Amino acid sequence: MFYAITADLLLVVHLGFVCFVVAGGLLVCRWRWLALLHLPAVLWAVLLEFRGWICPLTPWEQQLRLAAGQSGYRGSFVEHYLLPVLYPAALDNNTQMILGGFVILVNVAAYCWILLRCTE
Repeated sequence: MFYAITADLLLVVHLGFVCFVVAGGLLVCRWRWLALLHLPAVLWAVLLEFRGWICPLTPWEQQLRLAAGQSGYRGSFVEHYLLPVLYPAALDNNTQMILGGFVILVNVAAYCWILLRCTE
């Protein structure tokens, strides 16, 4: 039971990180110090996508699930949990490039908005 709960908690943390990467720029206008956490998180996420790396949280969650007697899964967190919701096709290199570009685009737009809004 402990391993299953820990795997679920890690899943929530992982999802929170993904949400922070995508939308965390909007929080920077309110708390500017968050840029010190957000920009490295964005860089890490973009590197993961562009390099085709697997986030270290993914195999950790899989190990916890296996220790709990649950079945693990192949691929990354994004591939297993998010892509089936967003895209019907499997994750490939082109999709990873699109996802990485989306992260950059959303965050550039957020920081431009922040700079324009917060300097008024």
